[in-house]
Amino acid sequence: MEEKKEDKKWIQKAIKKPGSFTAKAKRRGITSAQLQANVQKNPDKYDKNTQKQAQLRETLVQLSKRKKSEK
Repeated sequence: MEEKKEDKKWIQKAIKKPGSFTAKAKRRGITSAQLQANVQKNPDKYDKNTQKQAQLRETLVQLSKRKKSEK
C-alpha cells in the first residue's frame, strides 16, 4: 500500500516550478500545447530543461486522459 503512495508522489517531485512551462508559452504568445508540439518537432532549438518540461506535459496529459476514461 505504501508503494502506491510513493508512486503517486513522482509528479510532485518532477514539477519543480509549477506554471513555468505555461509562462514560457504565454511569453511566446502561444498555448502550452503549441509550445509542446514545437519543442517536439524541433528539440535542437530549445534547451534541455524546456525539452524535459514538454515531455512531462505530454505525460501528464496522457495520465489525465486515462484517468478521465476510467470514470
